[in-house]
Amino acid sequence: MKISRLLLVLAAVFCSSQFLWAQTAGSKPKAVLNHVAIYVVDLEKTRSFYSGVFQLDTIPEPFHDNRHIWYSIAPGVALHVIQGAGVPKEYFLNNHICFSVPKTEVFVGILQSRKIPYYNSKGVMGEITNRIDGVKQIWVKDPDGYWIEVNDAKN
Repeated sequence: MKISRLLLVLAAVFCSSQFLWAQTAGSKPKAVLNHVAIYVVDLEKTRSFYSGVFQLDTIPEPFHDNRHIWYSIAPGVALHVIQGAGVPKEYFLNNHICFSVPKTEVFVGILQSRKIPYYNSKGVMGEITNRIDGVKQIWVKDPDGYWIEVNDAKN
């Protein structure tokens, strides 16, 4: 008897919360980006890349198992780096994340000082793409082959 009352109460709470959700969020709940995750071979090599080259700040991660690093990449958005991949994989240039920097040429200097190759939108090494809207962009691979676009877009 008590269990059936509990189930009835839980069902009522669930239904009313769904009703409130529909009333406050509209008929289509809006999804927002929470994080991007990448699966890597060598966590320390990846840490050096994202912390050193991109100057990303780490944020607390709950696992504390030396297999995860979390970075803040935008307000309320994280990059989760997870160690465990067997080997780096090949990815398409158009499958990438993008970071904006104040000046693409300054960022290129950082890459050159670290001997990290960069590419234009056609995949030509050492070239910068100048978009029709004036934005300059390059692409670089992280240690596991994930493509990253870097541009100087102002918005």
